[in-house]
Amino acid sequence: MNLLGFTDEAHIPLEDWIESSVQWLVTNYRDEFQLIKWPVEQTLDAIDGFLLWLPPLVVILVTVLWAWRVASWRVAIFSALTFLLIGSLGMWEATMTTLAMVLSSVLFCTIVGVPLGILASRSHRFESLLRPVLDAMQTTPAFVYLVPVVMLFSIGTVAGVIATIIFAMPPIIRLTDLGIRQVPTELLEASKAFGCTPWQTLIKVQIPLAMPTMMAGLNQTIMLSLSMVVIAALIGAGGLGMPVFQGLNSLQVGLAGIGGISIVLMAMVLDRITQAMGKSNHSL
Repeated sequence: MNLLGFTDEAHIPLEDWIESSVQWLVTNYRDEFQLIKWPVEQTLDAIDGFLLWLPPLVVILVTVLWAWRVASWRVAIFSALTFLLIGSLGMWEATMTTLAMVLSSVLFCTIVGVPLGILASRSHRFESLLRPVLDAMQTTPAFVYLVPVVMLFSIGTVAGVIATIIFAMPPIIRLTDLGIRQVPTELLEASKAFGCTPWQTLIKVQIPLAMPTMMAGLNQTIMLSLSMVVIAALIGAGGLGMPVFQGLNSLQVGLAGIGGISIVLMAMVLDRITQAMGKSNHSL
């Protein structure tokens, strides 16, 4: 029994409004969205080309040295074994493309997210306006991003990176805001007493003390980026998401399995290294 009288025939046409809005954006602002796409495309092509140009041994050595420097020899050995296994599975080029997509996404998330987090920490009004936007970005299912992104930016790896940027940005904004707000008031008053300008206080006091929390946000952004670049294979993005998608379509369990294993291993390496970077900053 329909107590409230709701029917399928009489409803709010929100679906039509959303579709009309996106179509209006595509019709009137296509060129502007292509301008937004250009820096992402150039960055992605540069990082992807550079990683594929480097010999695999160089990539492995750099990763091992980085892991040993910021984490431990155990993480360094694990990183070496991970990349050797990925190469042995025939997933090296796809892994480098995925890594390029993640690095590009994280770079733009950091460039945009850190300033927004700083602004939110300095203004309660701005933070209250930003909060529902971040809530929507974090709770909207990942697949929902794909349709408007394809309509505005067409299909391909670049569109996948743009969808990843939108999906993965909230943690770095929220945790930058949180980290700066958690800086003790006594330290801010001391810096002001010593004659520091607001800019000097931000750069020399607040950001260094907030760095462990900010690094936690960066870590979460990296993990979300990895999850999203796999889903982005649905709109033609390359990388490790492609064998997973192909294996799903053709029921090739082995192909999907090696793609998934490579993703998990790379995520573990990046997670361990970025966590160690946050701890080392905290100890400093």
